[in-house]
Amino acid sequence: MTEPPRNTSSSEPPGHRSVPSAEAAAVLEERNRHPDPVGRVSPDGSIAGYRANHTLPVRVELRRQLLRRRTQLTLGLLVALPVILLLAFRIGQDDVSGGGLVELATRSGVNFALFSIFVSVSFLFVIVVALFFGDTVASEASWSSLKYLLAAPIPRHRLLRQKAIVSALLTVFALLLLPAVSLLVGVLAYGNGPLISPTGESVSMGRGVVVLLMIVGYLVLFYTWVAGLALLLTVATNTPLGAVGGALMASILSQILNQITALGDLRQFLPTYYSYDWFDLLSTDISWDQMARGVLTSLVYGTVFVLLAIQVFDRKDITS
Repeated sequence: MTEPPRNTSSSEPPGHRSVPSAEAAAVLEERNRHPDPVGRVSPDGSIAGYRANHTLPVRVELRRQLLRRRTQLTLGLLVALPVILLLAFRIGQDDVSGGGLVELATRSGVNFALFSIFVSVSFLFVIVVALFFGDTVASEASWSSLKYLLAAPIPRHRLLRQKAIVSALLTVFALLLLPAVSLLVGVLAYGNGPLISPTGESVSMGRGVVVLLMIVGYLVLFYTWVAGLALLLTVATNTPLGAVGGALMASILSQILNQITALGDLRQFLPTYYSYDWFDLLSTDISWDQMARGVLTSLVYGTVFVLLAIQVFDRKDITS
């Protein structure tokens, strides 16, 4: 026998009709769509609906870094440097003879771009790589926002990985930006002539652009040791200047030791020993041996530094 429905509106005045509000209707609709109760724990121990691989997307972190003043100033400097070099040649004596890169810089736009890379390899590019990787985590610690990111919660390994990916993207873009702007400025100022190497060999502008891209590719791989060291220092200290300066000082020290010929073959273990082996790309008969050693050395150093960075960050007591 079916029980008759209870009258739940006997306490309400006659003629009153209960109408749910829009907010209540939205809540009911959301509950019907996601029936899991709030606070339910998944088998892996996380709250239902939480996905670790959805935290801190690359696009979000990339946007954050692009909006930072240090990123904008760094990229702005790379854009301004070719103009500064052009003014220096205009003010000085730009019609000089010889076979060095300085003398050949004004022969064509490709040569001008090659010269801009040459003067940036040992110092400016090192600063750029060290800045993007060394400032990434240490800056969050200095702002006291690192603990809040981890409490979001973003897993430590994912946080470090996402920041490293964004730093790598910015580094590659910066290493491409300088020769690209230099090539544009150089073509406008000195024409689209062929690339002339210090040995007197000449290739067309199209081939010269390919050579520039190959040089940038080599430098991207070569600077992995700087990136790895800066990443290690950025998780080991809460001071961005210490992380960036530490990587820069290591590069300078390696370059100084590289000048001591008494070290002999021991210099081959220095990370900066292969800094200028990309010169082999300027020859029509390219020798890949030295460049391969340079890439292998940098990758070994970089891998060791990255593994140490992961270990240090995983065990670090985050208080800031």
